[in-house]
Amino acid sequence: MKSTETELNKASSSLLTSRPSSSPRAGACADVAIVILNWNGAAFLRRFLPGVLVHADGARVVVADNASTDDSVELLARDFPAVELLLLDRNLGFCEGYNQALAQVDSEFFVLLNSDVEVTLGWLRPLRGLLEASPRIAAVQPKILAQTDPTYFEYAGAGGGYLDRLAYPFCRGRLFDTLEKDHGQYDDTRPVAWASGACVLVRRTAWQALGGLEPAFFAHMEEIDFCWRLWNAGHEVWYHGGSAVHHVGGGTLPKTNPRKTYLNFRNGLALLYKNAAPSELGLAMLQRLVLDGVAGLRFLAAGQGRHFLAVLRAHFSFYGRLSYWRKQRRTARPHLRLGERPGVYNGSLVWNYFGRGKRKFSELGIK
Repeated sequence: MKSTETELNKASSSLLTSRPSSSPRAGACADVAIVILNWNGAAFLRRFLPGVLVHADGARVVVADNASTDDSVELLARDFPAVELLLLDRNLGFCEGYNQALAQVDSEFFVLLNSDVEVTLGWLRPLRGLLEASPRIAAVQPKILAQTDPTYFEYAGAGGGYLDRLAYPFCRGRLFDTLEKDHGQYDDTRPVAWASGACVLVRRTAWQALGGLEPAFFAHMEEIDFCWRLWNAGHEVWYHGGSAVHHVGGGTLPKTNPRKTYLNFRNGLALLYKNAAPSELGLAMLQRLVLDGVAGLRFLAAGQGRHFLAVLRAHFSFYGRLSYWRKQRRTARPHLRLGERPGVYNGSLVWNYFGRGKRKFSELGIK
């Protein structure tokens, strides 16, 4: 992996020096489709879609509308005729919405792009070049910075996604809710455990082979599950720090919404159960049960009763559908062990963050 990483870093550097094409459909990314899944996001489309079109570098731009009830569809038809529009008959959620939309797009590569992402000049070509350089790479994300203050990393993806041994997700540049300032410390190109669904370029053949996103997740952590399955299936997931986008974040569900708490805890259990190696699963699930209980009690002590109930509902939902998750686990074999997957921290993020006060990725001692 080290020699491959060095070679790809050299290839990435050469890509950064090339200028994007000014021809709208003859650029280097003509085999890419940028697909934005929209639900009542007219305000974000007005604000950020013009930049996506300007910096598409020849890629198709597609908006898949999840049965919006605002004026999104009218806006697209009136103001953005160059955008391809796919109409879904109801709000299918993030996972199934993308599954159905991408089944109708035949480009060699897809970008899953949130409507609240502001792209930058030349953002797409380095990502496209990385997948071209190595057929083993199936997904790659750019550096994701906060749109409100691009000197800081953004929660959803930051400098590339990692997991601890209990499958708690974190990023280079973000541990739980603590965000780092961008000083160029993550401008490299490297394999990671997961790439953010806010902005990720995916190889179509790998997407189809794995069946896309897990529909039962509905939303949240679905990209982590997909990337974990990619690694288990022999593909690779990378981060490219030479490309950057700016993300608003929380556009659909803010962190204060108990629905988001429910989805995160339920999907976190499903993520671990579906993908962990057999020899590591039992103990990890037991420890997650204990830590989730502690988290629920913290919510209760803080007077956040609705979030406490959301944690309870998450566990009842997961165990109530255990037969479904067991079936999904069987279809996802083989399951790699901790040491066989890049981007995995063989320690406890919860203990290091809350018990030892570590707030930066560099303080975890990960190479």
